[in-house]
Amino acid sequence: MSDDRIPLFEIAWDETDVEYATDSITRGSHWAKGPYVSLFEEKLVDYTGAAHAVVVNSGTTALVAALRAHGIGPGDEVIVPGFTFVATANAVDLVGATAAFADIERDTYGLDPASVREAITDRTAAIVPVHPYGSACRIDELVAIGDEFDVAVIEDAAEALGADLDGRAVGTFGDSTALSFCQNKVVATGEGGAVLTNDETLAENVRQYRSHGRLSGDYFESADSGTYGAVGTNYRMPDVVAAIGCAQIEKVEELIDGRRRAARRMTDAFESLSRVTPHRGTDRGRHVYQLYTVTLGDDVDRSTVVTALDERDISSKIYWDPPVHLLDHYRDGDGTDRGQLPVTEDVASRVLSLPIHPNLSVDETERIVAGVREAVDSQP
Repeated sequence: MSDDRIPLFEIAWDETDVEYATDSITRGSHWAKGPYVSLFEEKLVDYTGAAHAVVVNSGTTALVAALRAHGIGPGDEVIVPGFTFVATANAVDLVGATAAFADIERDTYGLDPASVREAITDRTAAIVPVHPYGSACRIDELVAIGDEFDVAVIEDAAEALGADLDGRAVGTFGDSTALSFCQNKVVATGEGGAVLTNDETLAENVRQYRSHGRLSGDYFESADSGTYGAVGTNYRMPDVVAAIGCAQIEKVEELIDGRRRAARRMTDAFESLSRVTPHRGTDRGRHVYQLYTVTLGDDVDRSTVVTALDERDISSKIYWDPPVHLLDHYRDGDGTDRGQLPVTEDVASRVLSLPIHPNLSVDETERIVAGVREAVDSQP
């Protein structure tokens, strides 16, 4: 890879990240559960407006913990999109429930409320809407369906911290929400996640589950063995990871502004290309562009574009093709076959994600646009 290659993402960090991480490490204690964990949770509450934030060690474990906290397990069905990272469906599988796939709609690429309504059965226990790429799906409509059928709504906001809908933060609409702080996310800690909720009981269930079902105080500070009220596991976030999270969220608006500026430059430049359509998401809220994704015309060969960009030292990535409902595990599990989610399958076959990060320069965005333009225009 050449020195001037444009990567798909870069982590934006500064001396505060180093300072906080160093402080956590050099303290010489509380590495597993320390003060930065509680502080990060407080900062997430302040930023999102949720009543509770419980940090865990990944976005996937946040989904699993949320599902467990809602009491979802064997015999239950959970409606998820096929157009998502596999973790959304895997989390359902990991608690013993069954993923039931619904189609997406073309405005946001989020769950289509009409398709969700059709997928509901007497076994449906939850709906897990995904906010794709950093923009809100039709979460208000999906919550209304959840209320109507008395099923939980667990938002998968792994890509959408900082996004909103009509001024209300994504992650505060459903009964609970899973966030991710993986290295390419808006707020990045390497790995990490959190569950947001306004329900104190749900929050306490997640706290217990992330630490072996422990009911009493800190294991490392108490003299006794402690009290354990349920089966749990170790989903704890290390203090040094939380320290980086604190530094990152203190500059979250700066990080989002940088992403939006870069996205705006590319979107404006793509206006003249009829066969390249940038994802704009909802027109009712803020897009934070965790991913910058374009949809290519159905007469454009996507693999040719990927190869042409690579030859120009520009990274790109296809999310998510094949969609999850067509992966062998899920196809074999419930008989789902091609054609059952037509919008999902069409979109998945034509999307391409381009480089995006807060410090993407004007020159780099111009190179990206020029590379896509040349690759598309070379095709009849």
